Amino acid sequence: MNNIKNMAKDVIVKETGNIAELDSVSTALLVLERTGTNTDGEEYSYNVIVVDRKDYRIPLSVLQQLKSILEVKPNLEFFKVSRIGTGMQTKYQVIPL
Repeated sequence: MNNIKNMAKDVIVKETGNIAELDSVSTALLVLERTGTNTDGEEYSYNVIVVDRKDYRIPLSVLQQLKSILEVKPNLEFFKVSRIGTGMQTKYQVIPL
């Protein structure tokens, strides 16, 4: 039986990063759907990729931009995402590599 001190040491807090934190993203990565709960207790879903066992959220605007890029450059293998702003004012820019 573990005491609270030992249990606290073993706790792993699961955080979701943002795709813009990555230096490079492969178009071959699998997209998974996760669910969360907002401050009003309502459930919502969001898309993530997993890199080095950490989830990175993919905003819908990134997928929309990537779709447009892939129409012109269907063999794109890697891209980067730039993020400007915070909260609801955040803007993303997909940069083909």
